[in-house]
Amino acid sequence: MKNVVVLGGSGFVGRYVVNELTAQEEPVIVPTRWREGAKHLIVLPTVDVVEADVHDPAALVALCADAWAVINLVGILHGDFQRVHVELARKLISACQTAGVKRLLHLSALNASKEGPSRYLRSKGEAEEMVAASGLNWTIFRPSVIFGREDRFLNLFAQLQSIFPVMLLGCADARFQPVFVEDVARAVAHSLRDETTFGQRYQLCGPKVYRLRELVQYAGEVTGRRRPIAPLPHVLAELQAAVLEHLPGRLMTRDNIASMQVDNVCDCPFPAAFGGRPVPLETIVPTYLGPAASRDRYAEYRTRH
Repeated sequence: MKNVVVLGGSGFVGRYVVNELTAQEEPVIVPTRWREGAKHLIVLPTVDVVEADVHDPAALVALCADAWAVINLVGILHGDFQRVHVELARKLISACQTAGVKRLLHLSALNASKEGPSRYLRSKGEAEEMVAASGLNWTIFRPSVIFGREDRFLNLFAQLQSIFPVMLLGCADARFQPVFVEDVARAVAHSLRDETTFGQRYQLCGPKVYRLRELVQYAGEVTGRRRPIAPLPHVLAELQAAVLEHLPGRLMTRDNIASMQVDNVCDCPFPAAFGGRPVPLETIVPTYLGPAASRDRYAEYRTRH
């Protein structure tokens, strides 16, 4: 059997997609810059983690040489969007065409468009257009913000409320429809061999729409560290982001602010093609942000050390 190559397979969404593929007994290749950083995947029975530079066209062709399908999950919220979103998509499409790979699944973002308000959304939109024009059997996924145990969204809000007495919040009324990472992974894995998904773009959202201030408030409630929220007007939000984007960790950037000028919500239900209903945020978040979850992580740390 030929392999499924998963770019970004060691990341947040990637680990769940790879787990789903393993459950389907798909042979999977996960390229990574540092193999030791993907120990959580090395132990999976049908997965081979290899060190490779996915931005090297020759390396991509070599990875695709023994593959029948490729899944691109690579994405960033800050940094060189042109290189990571656009150029990588172009190189990957070329590698697939050279190696004879016909199937390509691509993780994009809700509101991706070449006319989008942010560099992030414009780069995602440009990559989508290249995938759609590739001549491959493609499927594109457009999720809202994704939540789960390892997310850098609700976890970040919880962490900040453990540090600061007040949350100075830009774009407090920005609207999101968060989707559970396992629902996204299930959609990707289900689509792999389903020919009815060829040439389709799927919006992926959870069952409920929230304003950003509501999500921050909820993260504080679950952790028991709820802090007052002070919404910032747009000018001050831009100023705050201009400072934060130059600090370690880049908690917020002006490009993030630009992305939040459009509602991050779906205009249709969760796709029926993937069966079931998306999991509510309130069902999952307490399992990784609640006090019991903190005790579980501490016990696990003591066991390992």
